[in-house]
Amino acid sequence: MSPFKLVIFDCDGVIVDSEPLAAVVLGEMLAELGLPAKDDEVLERFNGRKVAEWVGEIEKELQRPIADWFIPEFRRRSAEKFSTELTSVPGIEKVLAALPIPYCLASSGPMEKIELTLGLTGLRHFFEGRIFSGYEVGSWKPDPDLFLHAASFFNTVPQQCVVIEDSLAGIQAGLTAGMTVFHYQPKISRPVSVHSKLLSFNSMAQLQGLLGI
Repeated sequence: MSPFKLVIFDCDGVIVDSEPLAAVVLGEMLAELGLPAKDDEVLERFNGRKVAEWVGEIEKELQRPIADWFIPEFRRRSAEKFSTELTSVPGIEKVLAALPIPYCLASSGPMEKIELTLGLTGLRHFFEGRIFSGYEVGSWKPDPDLFLHAASFFNTVPQQCVVIEDSLAGIQAGLTAGMTVFHYQPKISRPVSVHSKLLSFNSMAQLQGLLGI
């Protein structure tokens, strides 16, 4: 029997494989601003963070404000790329179809983007009525409030929740909330601080075993 009463999934990088595509788009746009960077560097820096935070960092580097069109254009180009190239994370559909305990999705992204990516990958039906967006809750990772809001919705204490995350911001949010965190990193590309409630894994095929199902 699983020790967990609620599984909280991140979206980008855990359910849908959108992060590399968004990194390509953002890298192209940064180059247009005069800040060229490799795709993996862009992904490492901006993965899982609130858009306003990394936009603020870009403005500091440029020493000038970014035009108002930048974020809408980033979302437009990303959606265009998603429409032809987006796929689900390998193995996640099988995991969702077999989960016998409650689960939900909590993402720092806007609801429009979440629903778009879930729809494009055919996974929206798994999360109907169980999607929590940082923009609707008013809290973004690494703050823990988004995860705590999801736990409260399901009347579940944090100690009985497990968070499935791929970003450092999400990991910090989950641990700060007092939840167990399973860090999905298929390429095992970066070290993570050792913590008693943190465990890394590299394949969704491992997830059911980790959940004790």
